[in-house]
Amino acid sequence: MARQLDYHTIREIFTRFEAAEPEPKGELDHVNAYTLVVAVALSAQATDVGVNKATRALFQVADTPQKMLDLGEEGLIQHIKTIGLYRNKAKHVMKLSRILVDEYGGEVPNSRAALQSLPGVGRKTANVVLNMWWQYPAQAVDTHIFRVGNRSGICPGKSVEAVERAIEDNVPVDFQRHAHHWLILHGRYTCKARKPACGTCLIRDLCLFEDKTL
Repeated sequence: MARQLDYHTIREIFTRFEAAEPEPKGELDHVNAYTLVVAVALSAQATDVGVNKATRALFQVADTPQKMLDLGEEGLIQHIKTIGLYRNKAKHVMKLSRILVDEYGGEVPNSRAALQSLPGVGRKTANVVLNMWWQYPAQAVDTHIFRVGNRSGICPGKSVEAVERAIEDNVPVDFQRHAHHWLILHGRYTCKARKPACGTCLIRDLCLFEDKTL
């Protein structure tokens, strides 16, 4: 785990990220807050590409909690059976849809606690939804961010929670809303787990990773 980078270095890193990609976007397809919740819940241990392929037709027929309940669990499974753990995920989606209809009038709540009370929705999922739909600067730490944060020194921490706090505490406020998207994209396409592309990295000269590749 690298040491925590200083303020000026972190500001320069995110200035470069912003210049390269001013408005980074999440890669999960959705049409409203509900379909975003479902898509993120389905994405656990699955790729965004795989989830998008499965939900393309699903969201055409079930883009609200009530429509999902009308489709039924078996109907949902037919759409998502190409996704890992699809049976458990289908159960969670049906349960959270029922709760949204019965307790929230079919609307997705926008507090972290309320979101995390839904089956299959953990802190990371809640933070993704708060950030992407409500533009709240929540930091959804996944494996990419955890790796980048600890390799580079941008947001080191021994746990997901510690990395999340390091982002909140050390990244300048004007970069907070997009911080997790920039870090995810950097980890997915440049600072990859097995073969980091250090030779083409925007922040190579600022990163503390000791095993840089050419």
